[in-house]
Amino acid sequence: MTRILHVSDLHLEDGFPGVPWKSFANKRLVGLANLRLLRRRLFAQARQKVDALADFAREQGVDLVVCTGDYTALGTDAEIAYARRVIEPLTHAPQGFFTVPGNHDVYLQDAVRAGWFEKHFGEFLRTDLPEYAVDGPWPQVWLSVDGLALIGVNSARPNPNPTLSNGRIPDAQLDALARILDDERVRDRFIIIATHYAPRLANGQPDRPHHGLENADALLEISCAVQRGVIVHGHVHRRYHVWVAESHLPLCCAGSTTHEGREGLWVFDVEEHRAVATPGRWDQLRYILEPDQAFEIFA
Repeated sequence: MTRILHVSDLHLEDGFPGVPWKSFANKRLVGLANLRLLRRRLFAQARQKVDALADFAREQGVDLVVCTGDYTALGTDAEIAYARRVIEPLTHAPQGFFTVPGNHDVYLQDAVRAGWFEKHFGEFLRTDLPEYAVDGPWPQVWLSVDGLALIGVNSARPNPNPTLSNGRIPDAQLDALARILDDERVRDRFIIIATHYAPRLANGQPDRPHHGLENADALLEISCAVQRGVIVHGHVHRRYHVWVAESHLPLCCAGSTTHEGREGLWVFDVEEHRAVATPGRWDQLRYILEPDQAFEIFA
């Protein structure tokens, strides 16, 4: 059995040391105001909760950790460096640490041009099938765990307009994903497709256009090739899972694992003939599983 921990939207922030004020003469100014008025309070204990996550992972015998992005608030180099230091204990899971960026990690074009996420998280961005990579390491594919395939597609992009926080998986990545799922080295495995944005909300409906995944329908259509697997994501700060008619796979949203009062996570236990998803929550002192809410992905 392989045990996988899925977390998301940690939103770690410890000020902006060394970040010039000119970096805030844009959408970050709005984000900074929101941070000071609201978000900083909601994520005040984020550092302590990530420390508790590492304890939880060890206690629960987690083999592999998957994080679906949004490590930061405003996507500055200082924040990403801080987040990388904080999550270090989580990266020591026996089978590794798999991740995709969130929209807050590539908040504006300066973050993409400078490659700050790749600079600090690049050691985790690799693929075992480089012949399918069309955008740096994307889609990234890990086949290192017997019977399991992890596939990451990058749906995050800068959104300079303060009213927009939507995402899109580049068409070339989706085309590559379809070919990966048809590869004999992949198709008979239990497949985890990880991205930041939610293909569907908890009610099975698409997210709002200004907040959601633009080409969610295309992702779901391509995922129909998978016989056994799950789509994991974050972005929506409430944990949920939903089955939708457009895909054979359940969608599991970890929500935000550190958002005060909404902390969520998933643990997947994958065996050859069975896979079970168990949700987890914060109980004010530690993370705990809720086995009474577990469900079978396949059996």
